[in-house]
Amino acid sequence: MALDYPALLDDLRTESTNLIAVLTGLDASEWDIPTPSPGWAVRDQVSHLAYFDDTANDALRDPNRFRIDAAELMKNGMGFPDVIAERYRPITPTDLLSWFERSRADLLAMFQQSGPRDRAPWYGPDMSAASSATARLMETWAHGQDIYDALGRAHPTSPGLRSIAHLGVSTFGFVHMLNGLDVPEIAVRVELSAPDSDEIWTWGSEDAVDRVTGPAEDFALAVTQRRHLDDTRLTVTGPTAQSWMSIAQAFAGAPGPGRAPSTSATLQSGVTR
Repeated sequence: MALDYPALLDDLRTESTNLIAVLTGLDASEWDIPTPSPGWAVRDQVSHLAYFDDTANDALRDPNRFRIDAAELMKNGMGFPDVIAERYRPITPTDLLSWFERSRADLLAMFQQSGPRDRAPWYGPDMSAASSATARLMETWAHGQDIYDALGRAHPTSPGLRSIAHLGVSTFGFVHMLNGLDVPEIAVRVELSAPDSDEIWTWGSEDAVDRVTGPAEDFALAVTQRRHLDDTRLTVTGPTAQSWMSIAQAFAGAPGPGRAPSTSATLQSGVTR
């Protein structure tokens, strides 16, 4: 998949605009509605996005400051996202929305000023600006999905789905190592149908026996662990593909717990299996 950095930033901007529009229309009580993420309300999803927007900005603008702050945060262990959620829970919805709007605008401006190959530290290996933008797109889509689910609303089709799916595929080796497993040498073919056209997005060898096929949105839901695999329309063929999809995650950090089948969301997307 060839990189189109300006288009990637446009996709991030669109996903951000859609989510902010929904948040702007909420009353104060709706910010406390529980989301499918255990212990997290709508407000916690938003503070998570705003906080890590700011740190992604810091990583590009002032890498040394980022490394110091990241080391301090990670003293709490891999559960530091919950620490952040609790820390910012007292913020009023008005201030929280203003924070997210500012942090996202500042980050988009920083990405615009950066070259796609510019390097920045993160809470693991260093990342390029393009990889950081892709990660922020994926995070916005995933945490946004939790918000849409909590509010009982459909998630607008994202122009960034292909980038999110690509991230899900490219973390194949990472997720095996993260779970203490050998990286399989067997190739997996991924074929996903685009949401608004007859186009099929593909990764891997055409000759691969192990395959994952189905709608791109469902693949994104699976690799961001917003749906259990049984609640998607994906077809997973072969033991390597099945093992991978049982642990797949497109996000950094500790192995995700995933979601229980049929009970973790309102299934606004209408996915079935």
